Amino acid sequence: MKLFCSDLDGTLVGNPEGTERFRRAWSSLTTPPVLVYSSGRLLDDLFMLLQQEPLPQPDYLIGGVGTQIYDFRRRRELVEFAQELEQDWQPAQVEALVRDFPGIQAQPLEYQHRYKSSWYLPRASRQTLQRLQELFDSQQLKVQIVYSSLRDLDLLPVQASKGKALAWLLDSLNISSRDCLVAGDSGNDSSMFALPEVRGIVVDNAQPELFEAVIPLPVYTSQASLADGVVEGLDHYGLWPRLPKLRSGLAGVTREAALQRLLETENPGGLRADEARLIARAYDEALETIRRNITPLGFSACSLADNEVLGTDENYRSVWARDSCMTIVGTALLEEPDIRKAQKTTLETLLQQISPVGQVPSNVRIDTGLADYSGVGGICSVDSGLWFIIGFYNYIRVSGDLKFLKRSARSLRSAMNWLAAHDSNNDGLLEIPEAGDWTDLFARSYNVLYDEVLWYRCQFCYGRLLEWLGEERTAADYFQNGHRVRAQIMDRFWPDSARTNQPFASLQFSLGDVSYLLAEITPFGFSWRCDVLGNVLAFLFHVVDIEKARRTFQFLWGVGVNEPHPVSCLYPSVNSGDPDWKPYYTTNLLNLPGHYHNGGIWPMVGGFWVRYLHRLGLHQLACRELYRLSLLNQLGIKSEWEFNEWAHARTGKPMGKRYQAWSAASFIRACQELGMTGEIEELA
Repeated sequence: MKLFCSDLDGTLVGNPEGTERFRRAWSSLTTPPVLVYSSGRLLDDLFMLLQQEPLPQPDYLIGGVGTQIYDFRRRRELVEFAQELEQDWQPAQVEALVRDFPGIQAQPLEYQHRYKSSWYLPRASRQTLQRLQELFDSQQLKVQIVYSSLRDLDLLPVQASKGKALAWLLDSLNISSRDCLVAGDSGNDSSMFALPEVRGIVVDNAQPELFEAVIPLPVYTSQASLADGVVEGLDHYGLWPRLPKLRSGLAGVTREAALQRLLETENPGGLRADEARLIARAYDEALETIRRNITPLGFSACSLADNEVLGTDENYRSVWARDSCMTIVGTALLEEPDIRKAQKTTLETLLQQISPVGQVPSNVRIDTGLADYSGVGGICSVDSGLWFIIGFYNYIRVSGDLKFLKRSARSLRSAMNWLAAHDSNNDGLLEIPEAGDWTDLFARSYNVLYDEVLWYRCQFCYGRLLEWLGEERTAADYFQNGHRVRAQIMDRFWPDSARTNQPFASLQFSLGDVSYLLAEITPFGFSWRCDVLGNVLAFLFHVVDIEKARRTFQFLWGVGVNEPHPVSCLYPSVNSGDPDWKPYYTTNLLNLPGHYHNGGIWPMVGGFWVRYLHRLGLHQLACRELYRLSLLNQLGIKSEWEFNEWAHARTGKPMGKRYQAWSAASFIRACQELGMTGEIEELA
């Protein structure tokens, strides 16, 4: 590789700690390649950004979505490139023609440039963009349309784009595109990936529009987000000679590698030696808990040998679709043969029991092999199917078992169709029956944040599965639909007075000022409570950006959802007399305030919480919370290290079933994600 060109916002910039890790890694190179930053920002804005962020000094800048090239070493703009953009470019006519286009709004003057006409066009479909192109063609105007982030519309000369500017620079430097590597996260980066023979890195937080654009291209998709994803991708392509090669193709991270990177660095998390040793012990105990849950039919929800089952508890002697697929997600990076085998066995068990119309069973009884398609009260479990698709994707990604994928393709399509049927009014979101997901015996219904976030993730996961099956056109449709689902979530669950015709006072009275996605929206009202798991997953699954996620964190931290242990699943809990209270919450005293799904503490959610903090750029705090989560998992009803199902929000005492699989799996994945930063510390 002779030249590396990366986008900034959403790729190298967003998590300052990740950006610093990239800088330190890049600085370790003896003879680094030519470094180019490519951005939608104009040059003056780029200069300011480079003063604020801990980025290595570039050799060149590409600004204004590919309308400017700047030689950073000689401190001069390459006007010879700008001169080539003049041909056939008629900005006044372009602006006059587009100004009356439906739904369009001009961006502020500071985003405009001689060769860049920038607009906002929220949630534009492919058909809308095609109509806009036809409008230009009808007037013989040569315009390059660049659309990204489901909002930003840039109209450029046909000779301009990030890709064309990069091609011009490569030619001027006499570097072949086969010796160039690019990285990005949004639609305006796609033209860089489209250069012949160029290699690419798509970070995990990339927009669906970029995944759609690179479907036919041989790119590497990172497991990590933002700058950490770039570092991972550069490792994949062999740029860091001093880093241990822990991956080969789709292979995962071994137990030894994960612990080594977590514990043998120069204390990146600020942990004492005894605290680090406790985390290491917890990791080993989590592995043992996973193995306690391996059955002939796959992962059980809790250890069958360590829990008594009486009456309705008998259904715990099952492979639960939701629990087992979350366990697959948490253990996906492990290279343990028995656990990998159990992952596939779990999926096979569920596949065999998918109903003729595509419903994934709620659970399959281990003793009889019989499937149950409903939960308490005969209510279907919608998120069983959602987690099944997500779990299947995670398994195929790490195993590379394309034969299994091809054999399962018809059942996967059927499962997605069954889920899509829950969008009964064709608005992009699912309509969930009351208590129809993991919060059984708890009243949430219609548009439920948690389920909608999973539905968005399913669009991506199933799109990638179709891509691997070679069904590229259908995969693109699912990436497109992901755009629609995400837009609907943000419109409905994150109130914004700037997007409504209601008077502000009216909005204030009805919704208040929230810093998080609302828990539930129905045609008759909404829930202003904060679904902690739903909001955490919304960031980890890239529904909300890092700025909104930081606002949510400030709220969650302020109200203490991580006390006395990380972390409560709901804030605040529902009390008797509250309009949201239901008489059946007293059944078995299960959903009293601070119990179970009514604000109880869940170690499974705690693992997602730790990953959430790390991706926000709060690595030391994430390590501290990982230690506190270790202490919670160490507690037990009968003995230590039970990885219990949940704990009481007031007393902190462990409750529910012992040796819960998803509690252990979530902890393992959190350890691995935090440990990924250790390899970069070694380069300091």
